[in-house]
Amino acid sequence: MSTVHGERERAMPNGPAAAAILAAGIGCFAVGVLATLGDAFPAVAGFLSFYAPTGPLSGVTTTALVLWLAAWLVLARRWGRRDVAIGWINALSFVLLSLGALLTFPPAMDLLQGK
Repeated sequence: MSTVHGERERAMPNGPAAAAILAAGIGCFAVGVLATLGDAFPAVAGFLSFYAPTGPLSGVTTTALVLWLAAWLVLARRWGRRDVAIGWINALSFVLLSLGALLTFPPAMDLLQGK
């Protein structure tokens, strides 16, 4: 480690970065799950219709955004001063991102809904 004015410089913990990465994966997965649920169930679609011209997509994206921010806030507070296993966080985030993208793909949504 290098020194700055005679004091040891501390390495930055990776917790805040890991929190941001995992929260992004959670947000992407939330978009996929909410889009699939909104497509499958008219009651959910009605609940997610925050803005009528847009339909359920307005609620899907708004709710996913709130979930992403909440996950980021909680994880950043828990991991703010810690080092975490960033490799596992990256892998889990990639899986969540992939599942979220798959769930927004119409053939995958139709397959899950039995259409």
